[in-house]
Amino acid sequence: MMLLAGTVPLEGVPLVCGEVGADGDFLVVGGHRIPRGQGTGAMIGSALVTADYLRLERPHAVIAGDSGQGVGSRAIYEYLIENVGRIQPQVLTLHYCLPDMALTRELCRAVGRCDRRPAMIADAASMYAAKAAGLAQDFDIFTPDATEIAFLADSEATHPAYIARHLFDTDIGHTPELVKIAYENKSAASLLLVKGSIDYVAENGTIMASVSEPDVPALEAVGGTGDTITGLVSALVYCGLELQEAAVIAAKANRTAGQLAQATPATRVSEIIDRFPEVFRTHLCTWSGVCSVTAGEYNRFMDHTNDEEGNRQ
Repeated sequence: MMLLAGTVPLEGVPLVCGEVGADGDFLVVGGHRIPRGQGTGAMIGSALVTADYLRLERPHAVIAGDSGQGVGSRAIYEYLIENVGRIQPQVLTLHYCLPDMALTRELCRAVGRCDRRPAMIADAASMYAAKAAGLAQDFDIFTPDATEIAFLADSEATHPAYIARHLFDTDIGHTPELVKIAYENKSAASLLLVKGSIDYVAENGTIMASVSEPDVPALEAVGGTGDTITGLVSALVYCGLELQEAAVIAAKANRTAGQLAQATPATRVSEIIDRFPEVFRTHLCTWSGVCSVTAGEYNRFMDHTNDEEGNRQ
């Protein structure tokens, strides 16, 4: 199972969980309709479209409304702490929740007790909490933007609002340097996918890949296009791709979808999401080993390959 968790800025949405469905420009979870416009909705919508294309089981989501008071965020943390061992997800992605270091520590301990540890992905405020709690290295992927990588590189900051001025003023050209500092400070996940005018993929302080084409400057002005990358990489990891390959493909797919949508600052992120199937049909076979096989067959292939490698060792 791919389990995606985060709050939505809507009043009256209680804690709900379940398989994600689609209803036009809305997502449906536990009988509640959630817009795909940005934030957690854009992240989940992106993962859903990708999972459907790859014939994966649809993602499950844990969501709650939270207008900034923290009630919905705490409910999500507490639900995951209590139930992650029972659910046993293969991928667990944490998104918009008010940062709570104590509950993040409890959640990481609960994940550690799972029979099989899920791939752990964090974006937005969940990433802030992991870094501030000293638990960044418990995660497999962080997906920061250019400001957030400066936050990860600042050993003192507990939130991006408190980044040291010299880091805040750093431009995207200094991202490789900030990546290195973040790893030195143990404030980075195993892999970083840094989103920006150039997308960088890094492991252990080293830039492994960068993606700058197609260049669609208008994407920077479309709210939610960073969230869609997080949903893409979650589904691609769930498919069975290695972390680095999943990250590179997610960055390429997001840009290509923006190009196909002829994105302008007025473009809605749902228009980008709806282009992903076309992107995959045209490019996924070239970008990866996922061609004529279904996702389930690909997962079985990967399991068999890994078993053979283990036997050879």
